[in-house]
Amino acid sequence: MVRIYTVPSCSSCRKVKQWFFDQNIPFVEKNILARPISDNEIKDMLLLSENGTDDIISKRSNHIKKDNVDVDSMKLNELIEYIKANPTILKRPIIVDDTKMVVGYNPDEISTFIPQARRFAAWACKTECPRYDECDSHLDEETDA
Repeated sequence: MVRIYTVPSCSSCRKVKQWFFDQNIPFVEKNILARPISDNEIKDMLLLSENGTDDIISKRSNHIKKDNVDVDSMKLNELIEYIKANPTILKRPIIVDDTKMVVGYNPDEISTFIPQARRFAAWACKTECPRYDECDSHLDEETDA
């Protein structure tokens, strides 16, 4: 199941949720201000990140500046507690499933959350169907873009 970590005031979060609605892809929204993030959720994000804390933490955050902390020098448990105490240091939205994570709103990147069978069917329709130019099924996708 796709999880989207959001805050209510984030316009990129709203765009991501709308994109998932439009694609009919189920997701669970997790408002990081309303419900604390668990240790395991933070660990999952770090495990899926390619660049460690750089992928998920905004180093320009007011908390980071005010507290004058170097998150890269923290031990894992310290980092987890700091994130839980200051969830707004997380970049957003953060979109996670069991195998991948995308941060921010980028339709090209988040399209990896479209189920593989559906991506293959769209590709086959476009490349293999002799009636593609006559077919109305792909016109809806083009007008949505």
